[in-house]
Amino acid sequence: MRSETLSHDVTVVGGGLAGVSAAVAAARLGRTVALVTNRPVLGGNSSSEVRVWVVGATGHGKNHHAREGGIMGELFLENQYRNPQGNPYFWDTTVLDLVRQEPNIALFLNTDVREVSCAEGRISSVTGWMMGSERLITFASPIFLDCTGDGLVGHLAGASHRIGREGRAEYGEPWAPEVPDDITLGSTLLFYTKDAGEPVRYVPPSFAKDITTTSIPERRIIRAGDNGCAYWWIEFGGELDTVHDNDRIRDELWSVIYGIWDYIKNSGKFDAETMTLEWVGSLPGKREYRRFLGDHVLTQHDVLGQTPFDDRVAFGGWSIDLHPPQGMYAKEDGAKQRYADGIYHIPYRCLYSRNVPNLLMAGRNISASHVAFGSTRVMATCATIGQAAGTAAALCVAGGVPPSELDVRDLQTTLLREDGSVIGVPYEDSADLARTAAAAASSTLSLLEVETSAETWPLAADAGLILPVDPALDAVELMLDAAAATELVVDLYDPVLGQNYVPRRLISSHGVAVEPGKNQWVRVELSFQPGQAQNAFLRIRANPDVSLHVADRPTPGVLCLTRVPLRPQDETPQLLREWSDAGLLRRTFCFRAGPTDAFAPSRALDGFQRPHAGPHMWVSDTLPATLELSWPSPVPIGRVDLLADDDVNEDLINLHHHRTPFEVMPTLIRDYRLEVRQGGGWRTVAEVRGNRRRRNVHDIEAVTTDALRIVVDSGNGTPHAHVVAVRVYE
Repeated sequence: MRSETLSHDVTVVGGGLAGVSAAVAAARLGRTVALVTNRPVLGGNSSSEVRVWVVGATGHGKNHHAREGGIMGELFLENQYRNPQGNPYFWDTTVLDLVRQEPNIALFLNTDVREVSCAEGRISSVTGWMMGSERLITFASPIFLDCTGDGLVGHLAGASHRIGREGRAEYGEPWAPEVPDDITLGSTLLFYTKDAGEPVRYVPPSFAKDITTTSIPERRIIRAGDNGCAYWWIEFGGELDTVHDNDRIRDELWSVIYGIWDYIKNSGKFDAETMTLEWVGSLPGKREYRRFLGDHVLTQHDVLGQTPFDDRVAFGGWSIDLHPPQGMYAKEDGAKQRYADGIYHIPYRCLYSRNVPNLLMAGRNISASHVAFGSTRVMATCATIGQAAGTAAALCVAGGVPPSELDVRDLQTTLLREDGSVIGVPYEDSADLARTAAAAASSTLSLLEVETSAETWPLAADAGLILPVDPALDAVELMLDAAAATELVVDLYDPVLGQNYVPRRLISSHGVAVEPGKNQWVRVELSFQPGQAQNAFLRIRANPDVSLHVADRPTPGVLCLTRVPLRPQDETPQLLREWSDAGLLRRTFCFRAGPTDAFAPSRALDGFQRPHAGPHMWVSDTLPATLELSWPSPVPIGRVDLLADDDVNEDLINLHHHRTPFEVMPTLIRDYRLEVRQGGGWRTVAEVRGNRRRRNVHDIEAVTTDALRIVVDSGNGTPHAHVVAVRVYE
């Protein structure tokens, strides 16, 4: 055995996506980081519950969500390119590569931290045993991040925390129980199956449960070809201690998995003769344990009310998703879900301990009530929190301040500079020379028109058309077929919040007479002139005599939706659940809406790097295209950051349930170059070919110039150049 002590600026304990994002964020800001985890791999370990549900821009789609940016977005884009089939082991290597590429990170796998030393209430070091290498390692740092999920580091340091459910009176949460208790969400094991191509006999082990003696066959969906997240409901332990009863929970989950497979293979109810059980997990995927207490506790009201915190540093988009304590044996549905109208904000005050002054946390152990935790717990949300906490740790070390005294505006600015996920907050950095530049372009998409129809869409249900309004929406024309004379009714709604894409506040209703006929354009007068740029939601009411025309292509800044009925068990209203892009993803109703400034060159300099009350990007009319920045007098340039459009509405979660047809997002610019103006001519200072990333940082040879331009030669599949932001530094 070898004992040693190592010192780093920041120690991150926990190797899930929260820990990885925290470590990478701190390392990119020049801090030395020890990333310590008892896992044999990083990220979405396929032996645990890997539900990397995403959060993001619109909230619509198959799982009512969309994708965020930052470090998590980088991982998604890279995984899509490397691993379009969704192999979970390749995902692990993608995460490992991200960490290995950061020279400031020292990675310690198979290292179980079990001792914490404190001095005057602060953590001075943590000690872990590295299995296999027989190393006892003490990690000393001024700042520590607990990304363990279970919160062991903070617990050993004496950090205030909660386990279980708060009573309803504590925060006034309608979904909290009347009386507080120690019940948590249960744990899950995953398994994988495959078709062996020949008959396979299955002899169950002695510990396999006869599930016909339980309520499982009656209450749960069992299919021979399902695996992975389709069986998220194989859940147990909510009424036990998630940690101290871990082995008991694992054994019960094993018994049910092998019992389900016995039921599939040997009951005669399934076509599964050639199916085999390829892999069964051995580590229960824990959903919930300790939740630390910070200076703010996120509640159900904050999630559903979308509280606009001044200190927002991350965001979530999953529903409040609570499961019955009995898990797979429950008589009620496996999940109770309540959606906000769009994404919600997570404040910095939830990411540090209220009583351990040098402890930050990220992941499922942040300061949130049990009900709010039902949303924040999902893994990509944990990753956005991790980037925020890791950035905060780096700034705390640099400034010599504890987390509670960190300048939040400085934190937000740094996060935005690193493309972090802070929604609705503009990037305002005095070091960014682009803020003082004027923008011009060779061409700009200035007309919102889609006229080439692929098929018709019967108005059996209400349809939704979301358009950017900048500066006005005078009218909209819709291409449709009418089987009889009728009236088409269109309601104009304001989504109210910039991150929402639902019909929240009715502005006006418009009825238009429609004559029988096909391929006709019907004009609806709207006369909508808001005081500032925003989105408009047009609800086209269901009409059995009308079919809209649909084009087989997406349109920048435009979403098309259909209304679906709520389930009987859903609380109402749930606008986000009522509207879906099912059948309309990457498609657009044929419409004309006239001129718009939504994609003007200046939009690439307005400080917003995520859609918020509009798309916030320059879009060219054609390719090739040029975006030019000019200054009234020459400025010194040494670095240019370019943010491309990775289409945050696209679902890239391919590990369990979904495949996206692109290896590279079509909206990303592919081939481009940076040029500066000198001596009356243009000189190339950087060139990229085959780009597949959203964020590209160009450190160029120092030059003084009065103009910079981005020349986009080609895209990855769209006929336009999409540029979200350009930043220029000395």
